[in-house]
Amino acid sequence: MFRKSEPQAIQTNSTTTALKISGSRGFAATFGLDPRVAVLTVIVDVMVFGGDAITLGALIPIGIAVGAILAFIVYKIQMTWYGDDHDSALIKALIIGLLTAIPAPLGPLFAIPGGLLGVVKAISRK
Repeated sequence: MFRKSEPQAIQTNSTTTALKISGSRGFAATFGLDPRVAVLTVIVDVMVFGGDAITLGALIPIGIAVGAILAFIVYKIQMTWYGDDHDSALIKALIIGLLTAIPAPLGPLFAIPGGLLGVVKAISRK
């Protein structure tokens, strides 16, 4: 009887802890980007899309490589400066990298609202 209640107590404790950790993130922390990431994404996306448009798609392989490098930079910035955990930073970085690698100006559609949420998060910390 004692052994049955012990794992149950541990299960309840870990579930409660997991709920507290997941519930503590706000909207801006969940969907926001560091404002520097937003600015960098817009600049890089404009340069990559401009090059693709001028060369009629000849620079698409370079755009894919630039998207991968940008994803790595976004991951590091989100982890270090924005305070995201590994999974959140990785998901945001992969979204930014994918949208930058697509030869259309899609990156700013995600980066600008995310950057504004990052500003909201920074203001609310103070």
